[in-house]
Amino acid sequence: MRISEYVSYDAVGLAELVAKGEVTPAELEAAAREAVRAVDPQINAVVETWESDDEPRPGSSPLAGVPFLIKDIAVSMAGRRMELGSRLAAGNVAAADSFLMRRFRRAGLVTFGRTATPEMAYSTTTEPLLYGATRNPWDLERSAGGSSGGAGAAVAAGVVPIAHGTDAAGSLRIPAAANGLFGLKPTRGRISMGPDFGEIFSGLAVQGSVSRTVRDSAVLLDQISGPEPGDPYFAPEPSRPYAEEVGRHPGSLRIGVLAQGWGGRRTTAPVADALSRTVRLLESLGHQVEEVEVGLGADWEEFVLANARLLAANLTALVDGLAAASGRPVDSSTLEPVTLTGYHYGQRVSGAQFATAMDLRNRVARSLARYFDAHDLLLTPTLPELPVPLGTYEEGAAELDGLGWVGRLTDRSPFTLAFNVAGTPAMSVPLTADAGTGLPIGMQFAAGYGLEDRLFRLAGQLEQASPWSGRTPAVWAGDNAGH
Repeated sequence: MRISEYVSYDAVGLAELVAKGEVTPAELEAAAREAVRAVDPQINAVVETWESDDEPRPGSSPLAGVPFLIKDIAVSMAGRRMELGSRLAAGNVAAADSFLMRRFRRAGLVTFGRTATPEMAYSTTTEPLLYGATRNPWDLERSAGGSSGGAGAAVAAGVVPIAHGTDAAGSLRIPAAANGLFGLKPTRGRISMGPDFGEIFSGLAVQGSVSRTVRDSAVLLDQISGPEPGDPYFAPEPSRPYAEEVGRHPGSLRIGVLAQGWGGRRTTAPVADALSRTVRLLESLGHQVEEVEVGLGADWEEFVLANARLLAANLTALVDGLAAASGRPVDSSTLEPVTLTGYHYGQRVSGAQFATAMDLRNRVARSLARYFDAHDLLLTPTLPELPVPLGTYEEGAAELDGLGWVGRLTDRSPFTLAFNVAGTPAMSVPLTADAGTGLPIGMQFAAGYGLEDRLFRLAGQLEQASPWSGRTPAVWAGDNAGH
């Protein structure tokens, strides 16, 4: 299969070709490998590839035979490295498949590599020392977002139609927005973290994907969702497969609009204009849209402090475990400055402070639940600005402690973290682009707990009303070499 043909299909479309016998999984994998060779030298999104040993049975699932990439964190594939973007974990090989990896295999996906992540996923830009910065295929001088930045850049550039990612503070939605993709953060408990983890970052993190089409994300979620024995959270089962929701009419939805992020960071003019265009589109589709104020149940400084403590304390435990397993020291030879600072900050978090932070998590969940009693969805920009130049996050980072670093992350992405804290689903939809630069702009829609079905119905309607599939970045595998 020629690369130009390969990139013209989404994952469901490729699987249909396999089921009809028009192409084999091996031929698709070969095309994906060619795509890696064509674009990855420019974007640096894929840190490793291997010869897949998956042998999917054509037609066994709606994704059987589709090439796939996993993120270099939070999913274990037996016999393959998971290094968390860190020198501390360099060379770490997984002994067994995690529950999620088993489900990827069961779905018939052909996993042939892993994508870049910032160290320990402790950033929302993907610029680790271990493998170097991932570049945005729309503009190579800009960030691809994070922490699933490698996945976002790879999918946007046409390497694969869909890729695994995680989201603890926006890490699926931010790369989706930066790279012009669809990215949905599922409800807490929708996808298992087991067996090695009950939760990651105290329930803030979830597993998921980024894709070029809505139906790919819906079909994959159908394949990988559901509890496993011992899981600490349980999301209510959907009434029907998510794939069936994509084509269903969403009805007339009550949608609140939050134009300015919590914490005071002002939305820039290009993003504000994109938000206005989105509101007009929604109204033309028959939805009821109004500006709203949404309380978090805590002031912003308290919110940032609690999350800094949760994130850093979890980071400290993770680092200690990796150091014990590897026999390596915890110092500047193994950790980047920001990670090391976060590690030391986490060491100082007391048990009482951690418990207080968990109590704030509950308050935020209750406060947002009251909002969703009155509205079906909340619309915000995914990010308040266009993708930032590489190196932006590093400016002055040496002077920041663990609280200051999380403050920087939340300032750059003030709209996303609240839904990780509450555990509710949220998606970024690539509805528009900046007229001046051509860079994509994502719009975030959030729903109440367990209501991914509502999001998929709206996403499918928006994809039909304002298609984005014809927009491709400057670095695109379909050109066979980028440009």
